Amino acid sequence: MVAEGDVRVVRCGGSRLNYRKAVFTADGKYLLCVSGDFIKLYSTSTEECIHVLQGHKNVVTGIELNPQNHLQLYSCSLDGTIKLWDFMDGILIKTFSVGCKLLALYTAKNGNCVYAITPKNNNEASDTFQLISIKLPKSVDQECEVTQLSVIFDDVSESPKCTAVGRDGEYIATARGLNLFVFYLKSKKHFRIPLSATSKKGTNNNFTVVTCHPEEDCIATGHKDGRIRLWRNFNHKQEYTYTSLHWHHDAVMDLAFSAQGTKLLSGGIESVLVQWPFGSESNREYLPRLGAAIEHISTSPDGSLLCTSHVDNKISIINASLRVSAIIQGMVKGNDVKTGLTIDPRSKALVLNGKPGHLQFYSLQNDKQLYNLDIVQHEFVQQAGLQYFDLVKAVFSTRGDWLATVEELQGQDIEGLEMQLKLWEFEDKSQSFVLNTTINMPHEDQVTCLCFQDSEIDSPILVTTGKDGLFKVWMLRDDSDIYNSSLLAVSFEEIVTVWETNTWDLKETFCQPPGKIRNLCFGRMTSAKYLLASTDDGFINCWNLLTCALEWRAQLNVSILLSDSSSEYIAAFSCGSESTNLFVFKPDKPNPVYIQKDVCREKVQWAVFVPRDVPESLHSESHHWLIRSQLYFLTENQELMTFSTESPEEKLTPLSKQLAVEESMPVTPFHILLGKRRQQEQDLETEKISAGSHKAQGVVAIRELLHTPAHVLPAASVLCTMFVNSLLISKQAKSAGEGSKDVEMESEKSEDESEEEVEEIKEEHEPFPDAFSEEIPQKLLKSQEKELRRIRKTDYSWISAL
Repeated sequence: MVAEGDVRVVRCGGSRLNYRKAVFTADGKYLLCVSGDFIKLYSTSTEECIHVLQGHKNVVTGIELNPQNHLQLYSCSLDGTIKLWDFMDGILIKTFSVGCKLLALYTAKNGNCVYAITPKNNNEASDTFQLISIKLPKSVDQECEVTQLSVIFDDVSESPKCTAVGRDGEYIATARGLNLFVFYLKSKKHFRIPLSATSKKGTNNNFTVVTCHPEEDCIATGHKDGRIRLWRNFNHKQEYTYTSLHWHHDAVMDLAFSAQGTKLLSGGIESVLVQWPFGSESNREYLPRLGAAIEHISTSPDGSLLCTSHVDNKISIINASLRVSAIIQGMVKGNDVKTGLTIDPRSKALVLNGKPGHLQFYSLQNDKQLYNLDIVQHEFVQQAGLQYFDLVKAVFSTRGDWLATVEELQGQDIEGLEMQLKLWEFEDKSQSFVLNTTINMPHEDQVTCLCFQDSEIDSPILVTTGKDGLFKVWMLRDDSDIYNSSLLAVSFEEIVTVWETNTWDLKETFCQPPGKIRNLCFGRMTSAKYLLASTDDGFINCWNLLTCALEWRAQLNVSILLSDSSSEYIAAFSCGSESTNLFVFKPDKPNPVYIQKDVCREKVQWAVFVPRDVPESLHSESHHWLIRSQLYFLTENQELMTFSTESPEEKLTPLSKQLAVEESMPVTPFHILLGKRRQQEQDLETEKISAGSHKAQGVVAIRELLHTPAHVLPAASVLCTMFVNSLLISKQAKSAGEGSKDVEMESEKSEDESEEEVEEIKEEHEPFPDAFSEEIPQKLLKSQEKELRRIRKTDYSWISAL
């Protein structure tokens, strides 16, 4: 049962993973990246999200490992704070309040300062930015105020890529426009390196990215014309030199040196990673076809891995052999979500526009993309001005067996409308959708809406409406079932028409006071007799289909109106000038059962109800609409949000992920074996251990020995002792006269006469377990009692060392 609380708006995923450069942990096993207000810790081997660090109140704009402790992380945000985290345990250690927006963060091994880019004069509307040095106070308080700030450059680029720290904090290099600036922190000397706007060959010399060699005095810069320059002797006026490298045909989007500085990596719009050996740049290597333009490049401190962040919200993890070893795919964010939000009934995945011409299937539970479905099946060339087909509509049948899509030709100078309607059938063998039918120009103008008949029959019926003033019905040729009938509602400007889908007869026409209809939806379950419509003049109308009369009319400016397929509830989003409000109600009454004001400051573009696998247990009547389904919505900035009674921590870090955190901690086989030995010793002291449990432990010990690599095992003497100890079976008989001492073995003499002695030494007040008490024991002789007392006093504790 869920502990019931207030319903709150929770960001449930879909944030940009490529907003800032990702950071590897020191051992390369984990990758940290920003995601909206949060920081996510991913495993580089399994691609799973291990931790979500939550604490910032605005977008996180930079992350850096603590140079003094590689298990800690610094982060900065637009909320004006710098936070220090223990990222392996997910613990916030300290918060430093700077008091101004922070756009980027840099650290250095030398000194106790960090560096950040902020708006000049702390003016949010300023288009001028400055690079400042921040001395973090040493305080025992968890929250402390930063008091020591100093400006290094008063006019820098807003982009974090255009500033870099060199030689562990000896100097800082920053570029703006056509100028490269270098500042030495100890000597306080400035150097400026200017470039002309264009060269004789007409190149564009504007700087796009700056990075510094980790060991040598060398600065690498990328430029808009695709050139890379390696600068040296920049600490001598008029004596600087540079080497020019050129492969990219467009702007260099990022540069990065390897941990030892032996290789330089570059990327751009070509979706190709270029590796330049430092000192012999002509022997460059390539990793092509990475899928999308490269936004950021990061390298691991141990040199084993690197990663590229792409514009399609994807992070590719690449090994030292230039092979992609893992992909962390977030929700693809395009220029516009034209298909809206829909749910795949089979996988319960959220479906919307993905890469150009694709549908992406996105898991809401795991906050990760499942796969892309290529709808257009054309190669997309990323170049401005080109014409291309784009996906504009998508809808599933009730059971998810059929998918209908509409694609239109987009671009400049298009003569006439080109459009295709495609129907896809789910194939069990391939577990994917296969193209079944293609219809060219289904309408003579743009398609405005399409939907399948809400029925469980195998033969789907699809209805499309268009700007040509027609609605069309599409069905399979084998449509022999005439007894399954339903109603279809179609709106034309200010008129609603209701059709019977068996004979396609017009059954009713509804007219209401002037107002163009925005949304139409039927009630569900016991409210299926109601039809609702919202108009652009700010009203909701509800008709009773049994009486064909207007049931009620309420004044509310609704932009999105949708019904829950698993309950009777209707959700209505009302977008004002400054915020958006949510109203939830049942069609039989105009009174809302739930109201949430100021859902978000942006306009809500799309919304969808997602059925739950297991219904929630909520007692409050105002929360009943959350029992069977969960409401998700997408904002103008393509932030995916939802409504939940759980806290953000519970929502983003469920129990399964908390357990995964414990399992993800690096544990050596040596630690596993010794840890289990200690646990066994504690169990022996606190509780009885049966012979069966010893046998199970012996099996586990054998399995660990056989499955652990030999080069990481502890000494054989330790393993032998632990192995033998795991096979010992202790007798749990207790002596009433001498407390809880265990009789673990007998003398050699008693072993020779085991069958007789076991029965003779038993006493009535000290019985053995049932498996050993088959007969009533006889009374012991005095000599036997004397021998038994001698045996009990003998110390056999040395056996436990085995």
